[in-house]
Amino acid sequence: MRVRLEDVARAASVSPKTVSRVLNDEANVSDDTRQRVLAAMQAMDYRPHPSARSLAGHRSFLVAMLYDNNDNPASTYLAEIQDGVLEACDEHRYSMMVRPLRMRSGDFIRRLDALIADHHPDGVVLTPPITDYAPLLKRLREAGVPHASVSPAHRGKGIIGVRMDEQQAARAIVEHLLALGHRRIAHVVGIADHGASRWRLAGYREALAAAGIAEDPVLVVQGAFTFGSGVEAARKLFALKKRPTAVFAANDDMAAGVMWAAGEYGIKVPHDLSVCGFDDIPLARQLWPALTTVRQPAREMGKLAALQLLEVVRDRSPGRLAQVGFSLEVRDSTARVP
Repeated sequence: MRVRLEDVARAASVSPKTVSRVLNDEANVSDDTRQRVLAAMQAMDYRPHPSARSLAGHRSFLVAMLYDNNDNPASTYLAEIQDGVLEACDEHRYSMMVRPLRMRSGDFIRRLDALIADHHPDGVVLTPPITDYAPLLKRLREAGVPHASVSPAHRGKGIIGVRMDEQQAARAIVEHLLALGHRRIAHVVGIADHGASRWRLAGYREALAAAGIAEDPVLVVQGAFTFGSGVEAARKLFALKKRPTAVFAANDDMAAGVMWAAGEYGIKVPHDLSVCGFDDIPLARQLWPALTTVRQPAREMGKLAALQLLEVVRDRSPGRLAQVGFSLEVRDSTARVP
């Protein structure tokens, strides 16, 4: 027979209302009582009925993660964020849904409205590049749906979510190349309207300026955060009369494309060309030679963003913009300049 809420209350020696409060993560329950109820639920393998829980708490207990990645829908970066959001939701007994919203499609707002009307999410987690998409943010405010952002471009009052100092991280990896003696360093830029692209380009420029090196415009090539765009950008760089000795790509997928194109041109990495990326996705360790890159803790960032959102939803707290650190992962794709 299905275990009922009243059975859990009896086993924990509390009222059914107290069990309901624990299920709904309400604050007015002592820690000892909460732990006793949770232990009884686990021992009895109690599974609350989702619809009953929603009615009791006047919430859906659902978090939606929204993304827009037309060119690379299987992005490892997005998958890592998704795992982190799911982990936070599991810890607080929330369900999670993942939904793509294409920024440039004509039915963007209609699809967003349908998602809100059909599923009534308690809040949403936004991922780049829709993190800063003004029509989306405006519509969420109008609908009264709380949201947390991963790597938002705007970091003022009222912004909640998580960020990393990507400009400082990009500067650090270019400084690594400079320390190896490279002076002709190219940069493959990410999607033009993406906050991460701007920060990583700014870090590249900052490192060059600090070293007294004038930026050469022909060494800054537009990419799109995809393997294919990395290949095309590298071909443009390798066609130059004076090729770069190092390439910093704004993500690992594009860096992999640069390394592929280097093989196409008979350029040996790192003997002839040092290559580095950004993010430290699993691919970075699977390439040969293994890729020097910046480790961005995407899973941790997804979890922190979801936790900030749940604080707002559950506790009515104002939330905050958390910050995570980065690390430079030096591997075999970079070496001293020939």
